[in-house]
Amino acid sequence: MKVLQINSVCGIRSTGRIASDIHQLLIEKGHEGVIAYGQLEAKNCDRTIKIGSKKDLYVHGIMSRAFDRHGFGSKKATEEFLQEVESYQPDLIHLHNIHGYYLHVGLLFEYIKKRGIPVVWTLHDCWSFTGHCAYFDFVGCEKWKTGCHACPQKKSYPASLILDQSKRNYEDKKELFQGVRNLTFVTPSHWLQGLLKESYLGGYKSVVIPNGIDLSTFRPAESDFKKKHQLEGKFVMLMVSSEWTPRKGLKYLLEFQKSMKEDEKLVLVGLTEELKKELPDSIVKITRTDHVKELAEIYASCDVLLNPTLEDNFPTTNLEALACGTPVITFRTGGSPEAVDEQTGIVIEQGNLEELRDAVDLMRKKGKAHYSGQARKRAEDLYAREDRYKDYIALYEGILREYR
Repeated sequence: MKVLQINSVCGIRSTGRIASDIHQLLIEKGHEGVIAYGQLEAKNCDRTIKIGSKKDLYVHGIMSRAFDRHGFGSKKATEEFLQEVESYQPDLIHLHNIHGYYLHVGLLFEYIKKRGIPVVWTLHDCWSFTGHCAYFDFVGCEKWKTGCHACPQKKSYPASLILDQSKRNYEDKKELFQGVRNLTFVTPSHWLQGLLKESYLGGYKSVVIPNGIDLSTFRPAESDFKKKHQLEGKFVMLMVSSEWTPRKGLKYLLEFQKSMKEDEKLVLVGLTEELKKELPDSIVKITRTDHVKELAEIYASCDVLLNPTLEDNFPTTNLEALACGTPVITFRTGGSPEAVDEQTGIVIEQGNLEELRDAVDLMRKKGKAHYSGQARKRAEDLYAREDRYKDYIALYEGILREYR
């Protein structure tokens, strides 16, 4: 079995690690695989295809910002990539994030339809069935159900600073993404599967496969993190993000600081140098790291992960924290609550700082040790990388048996 995966990045960030982990399991099982990607450098994969160049990304980005045609640039880069696909002759194509300024989705789907190659498409957000945005909860928009137009998030990723072509994008994507003979969707959460079924893609088969994580890396472990940052004797609350957009809920944590006690500290991971300068000195500020061992040590050292997300699919940060024996407090947003139960975390209503204060107080009263064992067990039972990616291999094999 030869599987081609396509994603914006390879081996880094949550979606890139998912792709490279699946690739590794394929190789271990005696199959073949290659990952095609468009951004940054590839890691943790022995066979890759780079789509386009930095110039292609730049031009596609400029086109998106001016003309709101994200996903319809990079034409030459995509044509060259499809020539490599034709040479490779994959048995199955697994799509992840096909947005990200590196791919012409029209050319890709015309090729898929022409060749009749079976496709698995893992959705990590909602971009596949909207005319512009990756998420819409933040603004309460439901135009995606009937037809996008006059987008209220035109300036949000993928930002357009001039034109609004959400109506055209919606119609083009609807035509392109429908009519694929053998397409199966995977969603990491039941929440996203529910949205998918309400969209113009609802007629396709869909299955839920939660994200998997490396339990040998993300695990309870001793480290000098608290000592290094002078946090010994403190109740440490962690927040992790690879991109600090408004939907991550940072403003609520800053407001929550007003009710924090003297022995409580916030640790924020994934900050840019610019954002570090803007945030108060009372916060422990750490830049983005792709060193998963370092990240795991931070998770394991903290007392709770706070996830005040306002839009999300199935945050990997929740799973990584649980695997490190750290409970989670999350807003009731998207698929985020699905990661925890009463023994491993607390779910509160979006923006309710009184509930957040009560949840932190309850965790302090019970102590981290009350949650740690169950948190780790939940991660082992539900989110072990090997188990979840075996689900993907089984899905591939089942699709190909029917196809042949």
